[in-house]
Formats: sequence, C-alpha cells, structure tokens
Amino acid sequence: MSPTLRRSLPLLLLLLCSACVGTRKLADPVLEIRTPKGSELGVATDHGLIFLGHTANSGRAEITAWFGDGPSVEPIVIEPVGGGLYTAETEIRLPSVPISFVDPRPGDQLTIIGRDEDGTWSTSVRVANEPRALGILTDIPRRLRGHDDQTGAGVFVPDPIEPSGLRLVGLVAGIVNFQSAKGTREYLAIVGPQDLWRLVTHRHDETKKRRWIYRDDIL
Repeated sequence: MSPTLRRSLPLLLLLLCSACVGTRKLADPVLEIRTPKGSELGVATDHGLIFLGHTANSGRAEITAWFGDGPSVEPIVIEPVGGGLYTAETEIRLPSVPISFVDPRPGDQLTIIGRDEDGTWSTSVRVANEPRALGILTDIPRRLRGHDDQTGAGVFVPDPIEPSGLRLVGLVAGIVNFQSAKGTREYLAIVGPQDLWRLVTHRHDETKKRRWIYRDDIL
C-alpha cells in the first residue's frame, strides 16, 4: 500500500462508518451509474443523488449502491438539475453524506474516493494555485489517468460538525490543460460547491419528506 493511500484509509473508513445511518450495516455513498453507453460514478448526498451525466444525460439507467452485505442494483430515470449535473430518485434510502458549500483554497488537501473493479479506493490531492481557473483544480492522482469510468468520483473535506465524517465538496470532472510560456500544465478539474448548490434548489419544491420503502435486502 502506498503512503498516500495509507494516510487516506482512516478517512475512508470514517466516511463509510458515518454513512451507516438507517442501514444498520457498513455502507458507501459512492455509487456506480450504468447506462447503455457505459458507467460512471456518483455520490448520494443528504439532498439526493448527484452525478455528471458523463455517459448519458437522459433516459433510464441503473445504479449500484453498496451496503454492508453487498451491492444493490436499483433502476433510475435521469433528471437534469442544471449546470451539467444530474440526479435521480430511488425507491430505497441510499447511504449518504452532507455537502460542503465552501470552496476549498489553494493548498487545501482533499480526499477523492472512487470505485473500480477492485472495490473502493481513496487518495489525497491538493488544490492547485492556478489564477486562470474559474473552478477547482488539483494535482492528478495515478488512479484517475486513463480511467473514464471514474468520472464523478467523490471529492471530500472533513466535516466541521462531525469530526468522524466527511462532506462532499465536488465531483471529479476530468483532466484539463493550461498553456504557458513554460509549456503545458495538466490539472484535475473538480465540479465544486458553486455547482453543487443546484441540487438543493432542484429539491426546494418538495414540501414533504418522501416515505422510503424498506426492503429485507437492504436492512
């Protein structure tokens, strides 16, 4: 195990444990979305599921959520929320995390959590100081080079209220290049709080808490 992953592992375990409310088992808020064109990742938040629509921005799809006793596959219908973000309703309650609406600053450390064929992975990155950028840029971890199916991986910061938890601060969007007299510099682009708020406003017309269906396979 690399030193970076070893340092991130305690944060990952804390995140997974903090997402157990309502499931009575270990659970993971990072989800896989499968569409006819491929797969990507998304995150279940207190305001609903959020993802980038990298493989589809409308129609039917499936999500796979991981609970303590294994995965659960659920059908969804993709809904746009604006700004290149998408959501969907699910029949069951998903393990979720709160959202941070505070932009991280250059030099801040963030934790990226994704999922591939080997399971959940975690690594740390730092916010880059790039004055030409309008959004959040970080260094590029090896796990994200050449892996389009990791688009939408969750980017997290420590929860200021719950010390044992994390908050979603963004989603991995892809790699961008900046040209200068010294050559080309690559960064990882993050869709951050300036866009995540759209999910909250998308739900503002809900006047009642939805009644979740409880099933034996996720209790």
